[in-house]
Amino acid sequence: MPTLTEAPPPLTTAEPAQAPRRRGRFTPYWLLLPGILWLVVFFALPMVYQASTSVQTGSLEKGYQVTWHFATYWDALAEYWPQFLRSVLYAAAATVLCLLLGYPLAYLIAFRAGRWRNLIMVLVIAPFFTSFLIRTLAWKTILADNGPVVHAMNSLHLLDLTDWLGWTAGDRVLATPLAVVCGLTYNFLPFMILPLYTSLERIDGRLHEAAGDLYARPWTTFRKVTFPLSLPGVVSGTLLTFIPAAGDYVNAELLGSTDTRMIGNVIQTQFLRVLDYPTAAALSFILMAAILAMVTFYIRRAGTEDLV
Repeated sequence: MPTLTEAPPPLTTAEPAQAPRRRGRFTPYWLLLPGILWLVVFFALPMVYQASTSVQTGSLEKGYQVTWHFATYWDALAEYWPQFLRSVLYAAAATVLCLLLGYPLAYLIAFRAGRWRNLIMVLVIAPFFTSFLIRTLAWKTILADNGPVVHAMNSLHLLDLTDWLGWTAGDRVLATPLAVVCGLTYNFLPFMILPLYTSLERIDGRLHEAAGDLYARPWTTFRKVTFPLSLPGVVSGTLLTFIPAAGDYVNAELLGSTDTRMIGNVIQTQFLRVLDYPTAAALSFILMAAILAMVTFYIRRAGTEDLV
């Protein structure tokens, strides 16, 4: 019979507790399995197939064979470099316009909207409930030659300036670079506003009060406090806008002309009309590589520590 001074025997529960721990170690991998399978089936395998297509030679009638003909890349780039350059310029212009238009609106929603915040956010997201194609076709009516937009630009002599810059031709806006950039800006503007709002909404309002207590003017507060803290949203918004805009072909097809064709239009034509699959696949990989290089350089310059 144990005495009062004897300690109770230790509990031996180490080994039973280790078995569930070993089993639970693989749980995250099982949870990742559906996503990995999705990426393999719908991303990795199509990429491998397109890569093999880009180095094939032959014809649609006789069939294509993998001959490792890498000269297709150089030939495609040499022939269609103007469309590549045009896509980058149009996407960059649309991204800058989205930033100039979206930042004030995101700032208003985050700091000044009050009880109207939810309503304004709904209005920002509402265009997504309409088809991308319908939204783009609507701009053909907005920018019609006899419409109020062109009439107002003529009255303010803005068309003279855009003609000098090469963004319009004559007294019309449709079928010009300006129309394509306007369509890109409108369609991708929400992709800029939402990350900006998320980043601005996280800023502690007491920082603005502290800046005011230190006699900082509103512009100084914005330049020294608000904008630096919102840079993660700026980086995210510009990436979400530039990347899809550079590969877009709908706006250039419906609002532009043969002189405003982007690389997306060329890839579509090569795939669906010319049926030159190796050239189309090579153009797709060149576009992907170019965007990846530009995005990598941009992210390294901007920093990625606090990206939203």
